[in-house]
Amino acid sequence: MATETPPPAKHPLPSPEEFTEAQASAEFRELRRAHRSFAFPLTIAFIAWYLAYVLLSCYAGGFMGTEIAGNINVALVLGLAQFLTTFLIAWWYARHAAAKLDPKADAIKSRMEGGA
Repeated sequence: MATETPPPAKHPLPSPEEFTEAQASAEFRELRRAHRSFAFPLTIAFIAWYLAYVLLSCYAGGFMGTEIAGNINVALVLGLAQFLTTFLIAWWYARHAAAKLDPKADAIKSRMEGGA
């Protein structure tokens, strides 16, 4: 049985040295800075918000059991807010990536693939 060889790539793949050079470039450092300046503070804020919810659940049962309307209490509202903030952060990150990260990453990719 004959094995098929894959068709040759349209553009040769960059060498490891080219990847290292791209990683050391100012353009890549700016991309990394743009990602980190958004992701790190937001991650820390969300973890703090989550831990506050957990600690309130553990140590402030009376407060968390406070009824707001009918059988809806503070714990339920804050628990649902956890889901809401998760989706909001994902949406916000997608907008940030599309506006700030993707154009920079595409420029680096284009240059690496020889299109620039």
